Amino acid sequence: MAQIIDGKNVALQVKLEVKEQVARLKAQRSVIPGLAVVLVGDDPASAVYVRNKQKACDDVGIHSRTFSFSADVEQRELEILIQELNKNPQYNGILVQMPLPKPLDARALLNMIDPDKDVDGLLPVNIGRLAIGEDALYPCTPLGIMVLLQRYSIPVSGAHAVIVGRSNLVGKPLSLMMLAANATVTVCHTRTRDLPDIVHQADILVAAAGRRGIIKGEWIKQGAAVIDVGTNRAENGKLTGDVEFEQAEKRASFITPVPGGVGPMTIAMLMKNTLAATERQIRS
Repeated sequence: MAQIIDGKNVALQVKLEVKEQVARLKAQRSVIPGLAVVLVGDDPASAVYVRNKQKACDDVGIHSRTFSFSADVEQRELEILIQELNKNPQYNGILVQMPLPKPLDARALLNMIDPDKDVDGLLPVNIGRLAIGEDALYPCTPLGIMVLLQRYSIPVSGAHAVIVGRSNLVGKPLSLMMLAANATVTVCHTRTRDLPDIVHQADILVAAAGRRGIIKGEWIKQGAAVIDVGTNRAENGKLTGDVEFEQAEKRASFITPVPGGVGPMTIAMLMKNTLAATERQIRS
C-alpha cells in the first residue's frame, strides 16, 4: 500500500520557511516582499483563488494588493497598470489571474510583465532560462511537484519519469525540471500510442492530462511514485484526479491524493517565488 504524499503538510512547512525568511529580510534589509494581483471580471473560481493567495500572503508576511477591474475594462488600462507595477519597487511580483474575459488579449498582457517579477514563472524568458539551465523563476505547480519529491526523498536522478500531459502550465516546464534533475523523461499526450505500456515503465508518473480516471490503476508499475495533478469533478460533485486512486494506491510506493496533494503546493510556491523575486531584485 502506497505512502500518501501530504501536500497540505509540505505546503505548510514551505510557508513557515518563507515566513522566517521574510521576517529576516525585513529585520536585516527593511524590505517587505510585495505581490500585485490583477483580477478582471467576476469569475467565482478566480475570486476564490485570489482570496486564497491573499490569505497565504498575510500568513507569511508578504504585502499583497489586488487590483480589481470589471469585465469590460479596456486592454490599454490594464497595460498601463502593468507598466506602472513593473516600475514600482513596492511590488516584487506581478500576477494576472486567469482566465481573462474576452476580448482581452491575455498573452499580450502577460508578455508585458517584467520577467524578474513573473512569479508565475510562465513567461517565455523564464521558460527559456529554465530550458538552458539558467537561474529563473520557475512555474509554481511543477516547482511544487519537484519539492514534494525532494521532501519525500523520492529519487529523481536516474529515474524514468513519465509525464502524461504537455501543457505550458505543467507538462512542458516539468519535463525541463526533471531533465535538469537527471531523470530520463517521457512526455505523453492524447495522441500517444500504447499509453498503458509507457505508463507501466514509469518510476515516477505525473498525471496532468485533466481527464478523470485516464490512468488506470493496473497500469502503474509496482513501487512507482504517482503524482496526480488532475482536478476533475465527478458526477456526484466529488473532486477527483486523473488516476484511479484506489487501484493505483495498491501498486504505488508513494501517491498524492486529490484534493490535498499537488494543489496546496501551488500557492506555497507562489510565496516562495515572490520571496525569490524580491531577493533577486535586491541583488541586481
